[in-house]
Amino acid sequence: MRHFGHVPPSVREGLFHQEPGEFTSGSPLRTLSAALGATLYSPATRPQLAVDVVKQAGRGVVSMVLCLEDSIDDAEVADAEENLVQQFAELDARGVESPLLFIRVREPEQIPDLVNRLGPAARLLSGFVLPKFTQERGVPFLEALTAAEAASGQRLFAMPVLESPQLLYLETRAETLDGIARTVDKYRERVLALRLGVTDFCSAYGLRRAPDMTAYDVQIVAGVIADVVNVLGRSDGTGFTITGPVWEYFRVQERMFKPQLRRSPFVGQAQALRTALIEHDMDGLLREIGLDRANGLLGKTCIHPSHVPPVHALSVVSHEEFTDAQDILRPERGGGGVLRSAYTNKMNEVKPHRAWAECTLQRAEVFGVAREDIGFVELLTAGIPG
Repeated sequence: MRHFGHVPPSVREGLFHQEPGEFTSGSPLRTLSAALGATLYSPATRPQLAVDVVKQAGRGVVSMVLCLEDSIDDAEVADAEENLVQQFAELDARGVESPLLFIRVREPEQIPDLVNRLGPAARLLSGFVLPKFTQERGVPFLEALTAAEAASGQRLFAMPVLESPQLLYLETRAETLDGIARTVDKYRERVLALRLGVTDFCSAYGLRRAPDMTAYDVQIVAGVIADVVNVLGRSDGTGFTITGPVWEYFRVQERMFKPQLRRSPFVGQAQALRTALIEHDMDGLLREIGLDRANGLLGKTCIHPSHVPPVHALSVVSHEEFTDAQDILRPERGGGGVLRSAYTNKMNEVKPHRAWAECTLQRAEVFGVAREDIGFVELLTAGIPG
């Protein structure tokens, strides 16, 4: 699979200076953690789940979470588990390429039980999402995952969700973060990414951000994000990929964007797109994706397919970023120094900017590098099916 793989090759060639690279569920952890992109969540109760998974793969989704936790009623868990087993069997029988698939469980015991019940179809499973993760809750989940991996021979990753009240509350945050850090470090080879449960954070204070506000406008939430990145997102080899929080709002299907772009020959494409996005509560999403990147987060939890193209379009490395990163990492620059960027609009200081450059080239491997004259609008419209 690859990002923008659903776009015809001739179109991709016109968009990319360096096309997104291919990857599989067997790719190195570092590659997969960067490649998650917009991870689309779906309740495990959906009766046509296998059909939905195939459909979304054809629309550019490369990672999905099939949820047995908060998205379904407590009384539905047993039926949802049985539905998952049936839907995985159907996917396996289809023999088609699927996204990276993860199951969000409630309890550690579900992990080995589900892997066993999936049987041969477990080969389609990339891992599990672990809710309300703390040291105390997380260790049993990770031990269960390790045991299931050993018993099945199937490589399985964990994606802990950081959303517990202990992490939110100031008086317990430092201790909770320290415990989480020790736990995920011990199981480092199995932790694909850390996910942020911002909806749960808001719930603890009876808050809900409006569609014109980002998670970073809610100061209690912004403080937690900053502390999580501070402890768990360092670029010195000790950090992990941390994904952006969910965006809750959707009023528009993807197919509505392109008519907006074509609505008038007298309105510039970028202006028309921005107008369309604002009208349909998407401007907040775009701002939040930008703030995710600025604050060290990569990828995003998504609960609607219309969120996927903007996340992926804004994940592509610009030609300017790529040029700067390459210049900074040239072997002859190993001793440091300062140089003017090739675009002659900024200073590139080799030592301080090295970690940024390395992260940028990693992102370029999986999301590609746009051509010099290609921007967000072209990438977004190319990524919207139909």
